Amino acid sequence: KLCEGILNILEKDTKTSCQVACLEALRILSRDKKVLVPVTTKRNMQILMRLAKLDTGEDPLERVSEFPVIVEALKCLCNVIFNSAVAQKLSLELNLAAMLCNLLEKCKDQQFVDDIKCFDLRLLFLLSLLHTDIRSQLRQELQGVQVLTQALESSLSVRWTEEYKAAEDRDRPPLSLQETDCAIEALKALFNVTLDSWNVHSKNESHQFRYMAAILRHCLLTTGPTEDKTEELH
Repeated sequence: KLCEGILNILEKDTKTSCQVACLEALRILSRDKKVLVPVTTKRNMQILMRLAKLDTGEDPLERVSEFPVIVEALKCLCNVIFNSAVAQKLSLELNLAAMLCNLLEKCKDQQFVDDIKCFDLRLLFLLSLLHTDIRSQLRQELQGVQVLTQALESSLSVRWTEEYKAAEDRDRPPLSLQETDCAIEALKALFNVTLDSWNVHSKNESHQFRYMAAILRHCLLTTGPTEDKTEELH
């Protein structure tokens, strides 16, 4: 009942501070599988997706004041999908992976969106881990390898000297914590999406994997903010 009450409030047009507080409470509650039964309906998933700005539209992310709401809604969706098989099935029906890829596109060249990117990528990782049909959809329909490789490239701030050769800057400062976390989530999702890619048939696929290999090499030469984070990145 508490989850339902929170979702009823979130369905209304309430203040940003109220939405963040409700989503924080829901995120904590959603760690418990027993509480998730009322949350895992199509209506409630759509409420969280709307708050996370997950849609197929092209409207840019302009209102920075809404970013904390987007991040908290993505965190809630991560918990709900990780803990509920029903939510995992609904994710395919609601085309969640396509909307997450669309949100990643909107984050390009945007400021203050590292947390949004990080939890978007974490959700793509979870979906590709827990649902084989979504993994196939990402690979075949949504150009998931390209989308995730570009997200990794952006997180690592790769600069190119040749088509498949990244610049080596030994004096470059370590990645920030947010950049490192984004890169780690992108790598995890890429692993799942490319897991069954033993045969590369097309010229485009060949280019994509050579491009990804160059970025992975650059990643191994990159350091994170701490020794532990660098080890996790590698």
